[in-house]
Amino acid sequence: MIVFCLLWTPFFYLFWRSLHEHTERAGGTWALVLGSIVALFQFFLGSIIEPGGFGFSRWLSACVDIVALPAAVPFIICLVFSLLRIISAESDFTDMAFLWLIPVAALRALSWSSQNDPVLLVAVPVLWTAIAVGMGFFIRMIQSLWGYAVIPAAAAAVALPLLGATAYWAFFSQYTVAGFILLGITLVPAGFSLGAAFLEQKK
Repeated sequence: MIVFCLLWTPFFYLFWRSLHEHTERAGGTWALVLGSIVALFQFFLGSIIEPGGFGFSRWLSACVDIVALPAAVPFIICLVFSLLRIISAESDFTDMAFLWLIPVAALRALSWSSQNDPVLLVAVPVLWTAIAVGMGFFIRMIQSLWGYAVIPAAAAAVALPLLGATAYWAFFSQYTVAGFILLGITLVPAGFSLGAAFLEQKK
């Protein structure tokens, strides 16, 4: 499980690159450096939210420390960088999110290794992937839409990391069926995105 947590993100990143060979990849160095700095800070400082039991504080910890924020922060940084014209708005934000998450996954594998918990070491990397691909999917939708049509896509992009955190909370609280259902829903946008990439390759 430790090996899975360590290698899943870089392997999926290579798979993602193979499907999107012609997309713009500016900002990769920024993503790796900033992701490494943030991961090191959290590794040494520990959790921001102290979880307690199975209630709201545990879900909030999943949002801030484990699932939602770690996967969503690179997209926030990408949006800021694109507004500042450090990177192009046409850059592949998902590509940068994976590069950001590679050092995060490596240090989390190290810090979680003593717990040997499949929810942390297996489910969380999969949830990060679902959020990274799904948020990129919704951001591309927002870039191609106009007017009020962007509101549902923007709402979905915000809701996806929260849904992923709720899936983690359900697994942790031993609501296994609910956890798998929420995980499946979280993976749906990523499935659409990967399906569209496969169809694009066949053209």
